Amino acid sequence: MLWHYDDLGEGHSSVAVDANKLYITGMTEGTGYIYVFDASGKLLNKKAYGPEWAVSYNGTRGTVTISEGKIYLVSGMAEIYCIDQQSLEVVWKKSFSQDFNGSNIQWGVCETPLIVGEKVIATTGGKENNIVALNKHTGALIWSSPGEGDESAYCSPLYIADQKIPQVVTMTAKHIIGINAANGEKLWSYENTNRHSVHANTPVYSNNMLLCTSGYGKGSTMLRLTNGGQNVEKVWFAAELDNRIGAMVKIGDYVYGSGDANRYWFCVEWNTGTIKWKQGGLAMGNIIANDGMLYCYTDRGEMVLAKATPEKFDIVSKFMITLGTAQHWAHPVLYRGVMYVRHGNTLMAYKVK
Repeated sequence: MLWHYDDLGEGHSSVAVDANKLYITGMTEGTGYIYVFDASGKLLNKKAYGPEWAVSYNGTRGTVTISEGKIYLVSGMAEIYCIDQQSLEVVWKKSFSQDFNGSNIQWGVCETPLIVGEKVIATTGGKENNIVALNKHTGALIWSSPGEGDESAYCSPLYIADQKIPQVVTMTAKHIIGINAANGEKLWSYENTNRHSVHANTPVYSNNMLLCTSGYGKGSTMLRLTNGGQNVEKVWFAAELDNRIGAMVKIGDYVYGSGDANRYWFCVEWNTGTIKWKQGGLAMGNIIANDGMLYCYTDRGEMVLAKATPEKFDIVSKFMITLGTAQHWAHPVLYRGVMYVRHGNTLMAYKVK
């Protein structure tokens, strides 16, 4: 460990990095704050932005997005903020309910805003204004899509640029949907339900294929974009691969991640859904990857380094995250040979290269 900071407040958001500075959010006494650190762990700035989620699994949720001197975030209270990167003053904000007739959801909205050109895109969850694109400088509405009229589902949207029609893909409470990024037109939708309407993992995309993974009794569906991105077809479904909030990573022809109800970690063949291995003995968790290695952070606080291979779950080393509070849910972040891990009120930096 290189350093740690123990006064972030409550939250599950991860670090965002820009120009060698770290940006992260936390909640204290119901108020959300944004923190800025340098690479040595020195706190450079801290400022309140507004109320945060203090109803259940308290604290900040989605990680911030940084673009052209502005910081964008969606609070657990279903508000989207644009914040000046230098002063941390709020430039503009919009309420999902008051401005778009949307609503909050059971465990508080959890989403990272998507920037596409001059647009900032978020899932407001209304019947008419289901997904919106706002001018990232002013907050003015550029387009609104009714989608399927679902509530949001704790999922951050994904931009796919290599189709005939560039599009935004996300999962809402009951559907996977593709939206024309230019005008908000719904291109396609695919029914996708589970018992709690939670679909928290951003889909994984590669070469026309879209892996959509959920827990709570739902597994993984692989879709193929067809007709230049205007339609989709199901390629395979794997009920056992039921990752709830930890995401999946694709390396070569294989995808890696944990299950939920079954408590296994998996390697699955990307094109067919064939399970190459499944391994018990670790709690479920989230995953990132770099340079042929998997970084697995379980919800019991185990940090595991493993080789990304379809032969076996080849663990190199592991250690426990012992600092911090509440749930081990924030995804680790790798930057210039350092791994940043957020656990509740503590941010830690580990030398890993």
